[in-house]
Amino acid sequence: MDSIRQEKVNALLVRDISEIIREEGSAILPGVMISVTEVRVSPDLGYSKVFVSFFPTNDKLEAIETLQKRSGEVRFKLGKKIGKQVRVIPELNFILDDSIDRANRIDELLKP
Repeated sequence: MDSIRQEKVNALLVRDISEIIREEGSAILPGVMISVTEVRVSPDLGYSKVFVSFFPTNDKLEAIETLQKRSGEVRFKLGKKIGKQVRVIPELNFILDDSIDRANRIDELLKP
């Protein structure tokens, strides 16, 4: 269970990382919409898991690798945005959120 501080930082990171990716997304992955679905920060606020989904793309693993390679740039821009609000800018680890794909698969399996 996350502390209140972790929940506040999670919400702050979702908002600001989404904004950074919206501004820089076309440079990172042209023609692909990237959305941040959730962020989970560690108790010491130094490490974060950023769950993202992509649309439309066939090779999601390649897209996540590309985004992970650019995580330093995203973290730098994040530091400029929230540097006065948090003591440490967390390290960003991008993880593929496949919940939409799983939901679609379950939906297909349940159809008569």
